[in-house]
Amino acid sequence: MGNFQELRVWQTAKVLAVKIYRLTNSSKLSKDFGFKDQIQRSAISIPSNIAEGDELETDKQSVRFFYIAKASSAELLTQIIIGTEIGYIDKEEAEKLIEDCRIISVMLTKLIKARRK
Repeated sequence: MGNFQELRVWQTAKVLAVKIYRLTNSSKLSKDFGFKDQIQRSAISIPSNIAEGDELETDKQSVRFFYIAKASSAELLTQIIIGTEIGYIDKEEAEKLIEDCRIISVMLTKLIKARRK
């Protein structure tokens, strides 16, 4: 615990958040301030909650934040799907982002199981 920057799931989630910020600043999405704000918040929530959870004193506390990060990943996945369907996100780019969300979710599930033991 306490070395969140070394966690692969945190690294992957951080890269995804950066991708989302770059996307939202350079696409049609940049003009929809409500949607832009919401998708950025869910993206940044994932690595932030992983970091916060990893810094806590007990595994029980950590797991709670890892579950929040997992929920944020599902929220981001939903927003990417909606953003694609309304024409804000290119389908090819969306497929990559969706895969990133799914990978992070699987990684978080494994981390939660490991910390529960």
